[in-house]
Amino acid sequence: MVTRVLSLAATLLLLLLSAASHAADRLLVEPDRTQLYEGEVLTLTVKGSMKIDINLSNLFSFDLSQLPSPDIEKVEPDFEILARNQRYSVQTVNNEMVGEITWTYQLAPARTGTLTIPELTFKDSVSDPVDIEVISGTPPDQPAASRDSFIELSADKAEVYVQEQLVLTIQLFFSGNLIRGELSEPKHPDAIIESLGKQREFTRYRDGIRYRVVERRYAIFPQTPGTLSLEPIRFEGQARDASGQLRFLRDRQQLYDVPVKPVPAGYPDNQPWLPARSLTLSDEGLPSTQELAVGSNLSRKVTLQARGLPAEALPPIAQEVPDAIRSYPEQPLRNTETTPEGLRATLQQVTALVPVQAGETTLPAVRIPWWNTETDQLEEAVLPERRFRITGDHATAAPPAQTTGDSTAPTDSPVTPDTAPGSETSGNTFWLWGTVLFAALWLLTLALWWRARQTPASGHNEAEDDSIKNERQAFEALLAAVRRGSGETSTLLLRWARLRFPQHSFDSVSDLFKLTEDSSLKIAFDRFQAGLYSGQHRTHVENARQQLQRELESLRRNTGQGNEAPSPDLPPLYPASLSR
Repeated sequence: MVTRVLSLAATLLLLLLSAASHAADRLLVEPDRTQLYEGEVLTLTVKGSMKIDINLSNLFSFDLSQLPSPDIEKVEPDFEILARNQRYSVQTVNNEMVGEITWTYQLAPARTGTLTIPELTFKDSVSDPVDIEVISGTPPDQPAASRDSFIELSADKAEVYVQEQLVLTIQLFFSGNLIRGELSEPKHPDAIIESLGKQREFTRYRDGIRYRVVERRYAIFPQTPGTLSLEPIRFEGQARDASGQLRFLRDRQQLYDVPVKPVPAGYPDNQPWLPARSLTLSDEGLPSTQELAVGSNLSRKVTLQARGLPAEALPPIAQEVPDAIRSYPEQPLRNTETTPEGLRATLQQVTALVPVQAGETTLPAVRIPWWNTETDQLEEAVLPERRFRITGDHATAAPPAQTTGDSTAPTDSPVTPDTAPGSETSGNTFWLWGTVLFAALWLLTLALWWRARQTPASGHNEAEDDSIKNERQAFEALLAAVRRGSGETSTLLLRWARLRFPQHSFDSVSDLFKLTEDSSLKIAFDRFQAGLYSGQHRTHVENARQQLQRELESLRRNTGQGNEAPSPDLPPLYPASLSR
């Protein structure tokens, strides 16, 4: 009985030793499945063994990670290797150390169809090839929402005009605890793409499964007619499920091709192309009494607002002004806001107006054509004309018409070139007096201009003292307007700048900013101007006034009267990509 037991034990030992001796010649390749759908990840397990030489001399310095591995790179380019992992176990067989090694690879198919994992080699071991079938789409009995992760794309329009806004929404659904994730952004060489704020995160149920959702929105402006084909949106990540197991997540989706139509034939050729959801014009600063005084200072702010366009695409607001009023336009202020529905742009144009001639006058209407993308038709934003009566003592009246002719002529006789011989003399006299009047005014203007140029160069101390006194008075008036929050601040700033730097010609306050290269002053002035009409909190408006006052005092303190300063080159106002 004892002999039989010993014989059986010896037989089992020989079998174990034989299995261990054959382990070094075996390389097993085991995919978790041989059929998968596009976007899924394949888990490939490779098992092999090798003898390990461990002794007392290298016992503490032996590194299992230095061991060789199978030539897994042979699976490319049919498969993309997302991750790799390896485990070891060591046992003693016939006084030799044998290492059992298991490699785990996460493979992503690069295309659909039948793909082959070729023979892999490790030491002297070779595996058998394995065919993997990759099917396009999702399983018929398994909706996309039952997958570990998937992407959904949507757009607010099926077709757009060139340079019209297309809002793209990207939603990433995933389950489990996301450890790492990379979601690509839309790209296209012939489109301007703007992110619409920060991403949103929320939860949603699909087919009874709770998913976490990451949502991103983008405004896309195609720049050329034709077809807009965006690159696929890709996601790669890792998540840990409830059991703690690590899973690889991967998906890709592509938006449908969007037709891009050219500018409609009925759009005016001489006007900038403005495709928008809405576009409005408004103004403020003009009195409602329709009566102006000669020499008064007005500040008219015209605001152009558009939905579905960036601020850089809005054209300058052309405002025609009659001869009875002088205008001093400032640099336009542009601002673009992002909303979930798209971009919202604002352009503000502030112009100082000074009536100089009494009488009846009219500010012409302001008209901006645009294309309504909601109704698909041409529309026009309009500021109606404004009529005013200018009063004052400095009005220039037209000379009275001169009459000549025979006083005995009948009053009821028709006057024609043949019957009124004095008419030619009357017309010539009128043009003569008009020519003399305009020549006198021109000579007076030339004399005043020459005197203004000669005054700064005068070497008399008395003239210099008088100039400094006028500049100081202008600066004090400017600071008083800033403290009051007056709309005349821009006009007074321009007047002071001309006295402070008489060698330079200033048409607007933006010329002063170019001359001084003082970005802090420009920022303070913009904040002050924005606070005049924006309805901001009183504290914010007061802070803007104080900041502008400090910057003006610093500029006057750090610059002497008549100082020279370089004028920097300014970048172009409109990007070429948004031009028509």
